[in-house]
Amino acid sequence: MVEIELDGKKVEVAEGCMVMHAAEKAGTYIPHFCYHKKLSIAANCRMCLVDVEKAPKPMPACATPVTQGMIVRTKSEKAIKAQQSVMEFLLINHPLDCPICDQGGECQLQDLAVGYGSSASRYEEEKRVVFHKDVGPLISMQEMSRCIHCTRCVRFGQEVSGVMELGMINRGEHSEITTVVGDTVDSELSGNMIDICPVGALTSKPFRYSARTWELSRRKSVSPHDSTGANLIVQVKNHKVLRVVPFENEEVNECWIADRDRFSYEALNSDERLTRPMLKQGGEWKEVDWQTALEYVANGLRQIKNDHGASAIGSLVSPHSTLEELYLAGKLVRGLGSENIDYRLRNAEFIAAQGVQWLGTPIASLSKLQGVLVLGSNLRKDHPLFAQRIRQAAKQGCAVLAINERVYDWAMPVTASIVAAPDWAQALADVAAAVAQEKGVAAPVAAANVHAEAQAIAAALLRGERKAILLGNAAAHHAQASTLLSLANWIAEQTGASVGYLTEAANTVGAQWVGAQPAASGLNAGQMLAGGLKAVLLLNNEPVFDSAAGARAAEALGKAEMVVTLSPFKANMEFSDVLLPIAPFTETSGSFVNAEGRLQSFHAVVKPLAEARPGWKVLRVLANLLGVQGVDYETSQDVLAAATAGATGVPANLLGNGAPAVNSIANGAGHAAPVVASIYQLDSIVRRATSLQLTADARQAREGGAA
Repeated sequence: MVEIELDGKKVEVAEGCMVMHAAEKAGTYIPHFCYHKKLSIAANCRMCLVDVEKAPKPMPACATPVTQGMIVRTKSEKAIKAQQSVMEFLLINHPLDCPICDQGGECQLQDLAVGYGSSASRYEEEKRVVFHKDVGPLISMQEMSRCIHCTRCVRFGQEVSGVMELGMINRGEHSEITTVVGDTVDSELSGNMIDICPVGALTSKPFRYSARTWELSRRKSVSPHDSTGANLIVQVKNHKVLRVVPFENEEVNECWIADRDRFSYEALNSDERLTRPMLKQGGEWKEVDWQTALEYVANGLRQIKNDHGASAIGSLVSPHSTLEELYLAGKLVRGLGSENIDYRLRNAEFIAAQGVQWLGTPIASLSKLQGVLVLGSNLRKDHPLFAQRIRQAAKQGCAVLAINERVYDWAMPVTASIVAAPDWAQALADVAAAVAQEKGVAAPVAAANVHAEAQAIAAALLRGERKAILLGNAAAHHAQASTLLSLANWIAEQTGASVGYLTEAANTVGAQWVGAQPAASGLNAGQMLAGGLKAVLLLNNEPVFDSAAGARAAEALGKAEMVVTLSPFKANMEFSDVLLPIAPFTETSGSFVNAEGRLQSFHAVVKPLAEARPGWKVLRVLANLLGVQGVDYETSQDVLAAATAGATGVPANLLGNGAPAVNSIANGAGHAAPVVASIYQLDSIVRRATSLQLTADARQAREGGAA
């Protein structure tokens, strides 16, 4: 530790820290533009110049290392004059368009110009003009004359998202930020550039000219998409969501969010929203009131139970639904005497899980891994924020290893990979055999060929201390999922690694916790989608897009006597008999459990649209109408308390990634490739977000490539 004096106060910081870090620790604000705590130090804006005793000139606080006994003054006349001079230079070419700038009201340059700028400019020459650029549907670079060349966006691309899509060309006042890889910015994390831009050069295209920042009310929420459980701030005006930005949580999403978390809100305001309950009568859809719709559903379910028995009724639920909705769907189905409920819509094999399957390690630990084997995942697109953490670990020397059906660009160095389509069980058995060879123990199953790649993966997993084997969405949905898990467990045991599932959706772990899957006597999702039911409740999903059955699901469900869809959107209209409008995550209170088993609750940020109602309330009223006992909950908090028995996260004794031991591997040649959603097809909200569907990733997925 090194002790310095900062504005007369003693501050102790670690050796190698900069003056800026000491100031942060002391609670002293030093003005800056290019410095960002998550990015490398560039020291190119010079706004943080401070007075260091015995230094011949002011020094940049962000790039000046602390030394024992150093005396720093941030408010001396020398420091203030230096900062004022820098501000004058920054404003020389800056356009005077604050009144029409989307950054107005939350602009660092605007704020600091008040403190360090003068009331008039001494500059009389013509200002420079930088022409606008069209870089895609998400980021607006219409006013690049505002850019102050802090290079935060360039460094973000290089260091966080892994692809340097923006760069600075030319010199002096001819410098400009432009695209350097292609014509557009296509990173799945690109929206974070908008947040870190300290001026109005990079702004949100969907939000552009929608509202002033001071007109927006801000409310916390949690992302309903992938399993990170990213913390959000949802910004609202006139009961309408207009913008979503990250809420900082170091243990979950740091200060970043993925583009689908940021821009999916467009779907919530779309024409596809279901605003009133609807019944299909004589092949035509008619809007009805809630009482009529709910009584129609209750009478229909009662009739089917009497005619065909409770086992003819089932529910397919989405793992993007809240914990409360999933719990009440289970209570409703089981209250009718059926065990047919399942969230595993895309699975080909349904493992009898030993505990709640989860990530196997805290999310924050992914940044510090020394070795990681990812099986069956396009990591960067399936889990952008997990990929970002593993990218940071790779920079520190982590060996990134992969087994996939093809080579994906993860925007990070991959130490060794095996490409095997789709028979990953054999590939994993080869790695297990290589580990066994190295350790001199018996392999769990005979290997076909212990080739160089398998040996390289085994050697990397046997090195270091912090290691993980992560099974992706494709591995979870694989026809040999239990075999893959067993082999992964054996390798982990021998190498000291953790084993876990990246888990597909915001509430995959929560769905397991509250029992949104059948007991031994019930039908699983595959059996239900094969046409084994007379009455089906579809909670928040569209089986044609969200299940392994795909188009076959429509045919199977079309044969049922009653299909009830609970959705925020006009969905499943070709085979449904009743549509009940339920509120999306912004219009209901609820909870999600992320991949590491962390329970995160949130409140509604706007009122439900028109006659939409929170899903948990609809299910509770339906259960009451059907005479189901023990569901008289007044609030979502009551439901949560009942569902979790008061626990604040999945109890450690319930977490487990166990599977029966494997002795042999069935020939996988006949297995179909696992069904996995592309990045902007994951759930019903992202599918309807206009700007996300215009991105290169969405276009690529539609054309049949990898997204």
